[in-house]
Amino acid sequence: GATGLAGVLSPAGALPAGTPLLLDVGHTLPPGGDALSHGRGLDCWEVRKHNSSEWCHFIRSNLDCRLDGGFLDYLGGVFCVFPPRLLPLAVTLYALWLLYLFIILGVTAEKFFCPNLSAISTNLKLSHNVAVFSLTSPLHGVTFLAFGNGAPDVFSAVVAFSNPRTAGLAIGAIFGAGVFVTTVVAGGITLFKPFMAASRPFLRDVIFYMVAVFLTFVILYLGRIRLGEALGYLGLYVFYVLTVVLCTWIHRRQRGDGLAPPGPWEPEMPTDVEEPEPSCTNSGDYGEEYRPLLPSQETSLRILTTALSPLDYRKWRRKPWYWRLFKAFKVPVELVLLLTVPVVDPDKDDLNWKRPLNCLHVLTSPLLCVLTLKSGAYGLYQIQGVFPVWGLVTLVASALGLIIFITTSNEEPPKYHCVFAFLGFLASAMWINAAATELVNILRTLGIIFQLSNTVLGLTLLAWGNSIGDTFSDLTMARQGYPRMAFSACFGGIIFNILVGVGLGCLLQMTSSQPLVKLEPDSPLVWVLAGALGLSLVFSFVTVPAHCFQLGRAYGVCLITYYLVFLCVALLTEFRVIH
Repeated sequence: GATGLAGVLSPAGALPAGTPLLLDVGHTLPPGGDALSHGRGLDCWEVRKHNSSEWCHFIRSNLDCRLDGGFLDYLGGVFCVFPPRLLPLAVTLYALWLLYLFIILGVTAEKFFCPNLSAISTNLKLSHNVAVFSLTSPLHGVTFLAFGNGAPDVFSAVVAFSNPRTAGLAIGAIFGAGVFVTTVVAGGITLFKPFMAASRPFLRDVIFYMVAVFLTFVILYLGRIRLGEALGYLGLYVFYVLTVVLCTWIHRRQRGDGLAPPGPWEPEMPTDVEEPEPSCTNSGDYGEEYRPLLPSQETSLRILTTALSPLDYRKWRRKPWYWRLFKAFKVPVELVLLLTVPVVDPDKDDLNWKRPLNCLHVLTSPLLCVLTLKSGAYGLYQIQGVFPVWGLVTLVASALGLIIFITTSNEEPPKYHCVFAFLGFLASAMWINAAATELVNILRTLGIIFQLSNTVLGLTLLAWGNSIGDTFSDLTMARQGYPRMAFSACFGGIIFNILVGVGLGCLLQMTSSQPLVKLEPDSPLVWVLAGALGLSLVFSFVTVPAHCFQLGRAYGVCLITYYLVFLCVALLTEFRVIH
């Protein structure tokens, strides 16, 4: 393991040919470079065991303390910039920044990433058609909609898997979010509104999820994942998508009514009349309900200022104080995102075409991509040692934006306006990736400060943060009278997270010379996680059919109690009370 990590942490950043990549999914392991400079078995956790006057030197000279990627040096900040007596202040600031990163992830996914995905699916003819109920509706739900809702989870997993010292965050977050969603969220739905579960979709999703958990348990037990197994994760999700489409087709053939709305057992395909809009909708339009009745010609400057305003002042006045407070925190994020990410809305007559702003996006979006890719390493690279890449991108994008501005009008979107949806998708994905990188780095820093494993940080902070959006949307849906649809979302969404998160995260770490990633759980907490998730699924798989799919408040109480017991056991295992 030390030999493999020495190659990972070498200045060249490359492993010798044939050396398997080692990902520690329990505690962080000492890299080979650290073993050479500080003695074998010493890792970054040891910093708190030294005298406070040696903290900065230890962090600067230890290879295991280097954070890969990201724009901020969190370890250097807390151990070198802040004096030891102000360590609680540094931790407090880091905790606040961690919460703000979750806000950035949520806003980007909800108002920019997800709407552009919907626009892309519409342009690819994958949207739901109310008049002709086609098979593309479930395909849209389990691909584009799942990708939009699960984007923060998948990006966090991919970033965490990219570093052998943070792989435990990925396993902890994927398993921890699975336990949290299938117990606390599902239990909360039944507490809000008892209902009869959709039988066949429930059994299908639980079976697929149990298979995914079992596969992950096997690769953790074997201690490695090969190329075929990583591709098998992605293939299993493709098979799941095809199963959903096939089940829908069979159900309609049995009903003999292809244009009728789906039956009560198929809640993942709502119609516009009987179900609320899914959470993956364009929430980026501000104040659209106050548009004037008569159209008027607006200047480009007024269009630009209106489009860049994230606040609707009429809505602001009638909202409670806590909504205003949360909105005030989100305004800076939304303003920066509005400046850099275009949003295409197929439901609007003008497709959300804002000529001056969209022309500005032609410049800002490519600049954002090159300056956030590999933390700006590519954007700051100088061509022939003379001209930076970001300068070339600025010149080309400015010329293209000027051409688009001259050849278009404010009233009518151009025929190629759909290209802005792909540009917005790419730009919002880069924002999510950048925020996820900072999130993983700050969680690792907090783990070193408090001497906590990556796995426990993943199953608590990262899992809770990534699941909070789904929690609120599912519980709100249940309160509005759609508990069956919310309950189905609990199991359907996390299938995408575990299969694509693990499969894609490990696949991106493999090369032709090393088609293998080693996973070595050093902590029994990993097995507690896998066992708890599997047991909760088996409990639901047995209990729900036994009660004829009628879910009451007793079932919800049992699930929430189960999660509290699991959390206690996990923390006791982390602090070595349970061995």
